Amino acid sequence: MKPAPSLTAVRPVALPARLAPGLMLCLAIAAAAVGLQALESRSLGRAWLEALVIAILMGTAVRAVWKPGPPWCAGIAFSAKTVLELAVLLLGATISAASILGAGLALMAAIAGVVVLSLAMSYGLGRLFGLPWRMATLIACGNSICGNSAIAAVAPVIGAESKDVAASIAFTAVLGVAVVLGLPLLAVLLHMTPRSFGVFAGLTVYAVPQVLAATAPISSLSAQVGMLVKLVRVLMLGPVVLVLSLIMHRARGARGTSRLPALHQLVPWFIAGFIGLVAARSAGLIPAVVVAPAGQAATWLAIISMAALGLGVDLGIVAKAGARVTAVVTLSLVALGALALLVIHGLGLT
Repeated sequence: MKPAPSLTAVRPVALPARLAPGLMLCLAIAAAAVGLQALESRSLGRAWLEALVIAILMGTAVRAVWKPGPPWCAGIAFSAKTVLELAVLLLGATISAASILGAGLALMAAIAGVVVLSLAMSYGLGRLFGLPWRMATLIACGNSICGNSAIAAVAPVIGAESKDVAASIAFTAVLGVAVVLGLPLLAVLLHMTPRSFGVFAGLTVYAVPQVLAATAPISSLSAQVGMLVKLVRVLMLGPVVLVLSLIMHRARGARGTSRLPALHQLVPWFIAGFIGLVAARSAGLIPAVVVAPAGQAATWLAIISMAALGLGVDLGIVAKAGARVTAVVTLSLVALGALALLVIHGLGLT
């Protein structure tokens, strides 16, 4: 059997053809997921399951009955990693410093504090329940920052395996749907004001689109505040990835297997690009007309990558880790909710 050729040995014109089968498969699943979301909206009045979640569930269902062979693997791997990195990068074009500063310095500091404390608590719970440190880290970052995007961004930095990434995202996605459905009821039970509920949702809901879905039933003010708080949380992804990069570099250096890394090794290219686009948007270098298309493109790329991650899910592995992962994700979310309530009461937002 001939060894597989390296990427450097593949001619530039051959690389797209090599990626095409898996990439087209992921795109087809993504298109089907978007179609199902639209069907939900028309028939039920709203999309209870967003396309991001549908895509990973569909990918997992396909993988359960059919394991993609070698011709499909390169495109699926490209979709799961590079495509999602592009989605994170484009998200930077939708955020400006003015919107961040508009939240107030006290609230911004509180958001950063909640993210740090949530990371520590979620990671501690993961280790307490016997999860490997990489899985515990993925769950902590997904729970504390921005769900799937944070998990996917952190995974290559800490060297996480694809099965851990897929399992973390699968459980986070399922619980994320439950949160979107349950938070409006919680707002009524706790007699939250529209502003306080917006802060609560922004601090606890995983994905940006899910914040909108959770807050829109309450009021437009809740949606606006929730989105702003959530975007500040998303900005914490860059510093967290940088810190993890430094920790991993130090750990490798302690084993004598690492030299001083280049800047691009400490700061992944898409995080640097994300920060650069935030700066460009803040400086007025990105026209307003570009913002909405950039956000839509980021959403589409994320949906494609979710399909790819679903295609990599081995249900046997997920089932084996299911009870512990579910417990850690659930308890982490409860702890995050408690921190959010403390922030609301501490800042007098009730």
